[in-house]
Amino acid sequence: MMFIEREDKKVILKRLQVKTGQPNLLTNTYIICDEITKEAMVIDPGGEPERIVEVLDILGVEEIRYIFVTHCHADHIGGMNELKNAKGGKILVSRDDSEGLYNIEISLADYINMQIPALEADSRLDDEDLIHVGNLEFKVIATPGHTKGSVSLYCEKERLIFTGDTLFSGTWGRTDLPTGSFAEIMASISDKLMTLPDETICYPGHGKTTMIQDEKNIYLELKEKEF
Repeated sequence: MMFIEREDKKVILKRLQVKTGQPNLLTNTYIICDEITKEAMVIDPGGEPERIVEVLDILGVEEIRYIFVTHCHADHIGGMNELKNAKGGKILVSRDDSEGLYNIEISLADYINMQIPALEADSRLDDEDLIHVGNLEFKVIATPGHTKGSVSLYCEKERLIFTGDTLFSGTWGRTDLPTGSFAEIMASISDKLMTLPDETICYPGHGKTTMIQDEKNIYLELKEKEF
């Protein structure tokens, strides 16, 4: 478990690698919790909601404030219904990806062998919207390309960002799925993510964490080739 030290309190950041509809497909689900107020947000509850609830119980969180979705694919929303029933929380998704919560042709639920009930967002997010959890402020950054409504969630003060399936360690997300675009994902990464401070830690939707400074050379080389 990772603790981010602040002057007035501790904020807990916990990653769970949850199972989804495909045996080898693990999704990173993140829990952010203010240790003092117990205000919490869950990012991308892709599966195993009972595990997510168990960790929230251990942290003393009776009800979460937000369930944040970086994009609408089934492996990122598969545990959302059970989580909301158990712990509440407002479902937040980008305006452009909100249809995917109830349209399986966009969420690809059948493709990855997941059964997901139709869901509705409590709020639809736009670029540069702000979200507050305890004393932390997060900014929504539109990063289309993996899907048209993919977003990243950035905390400037703590120098961290949740990138969903836009940016991974050493690579980027698929663009051959419905609403995906290679040109858009490259622009999102180069123009929005690579302009963040070098020491920003990136928490992706799958795989290990990375830092902006460790990814820059990849996209500088690609830009020289005029992707």
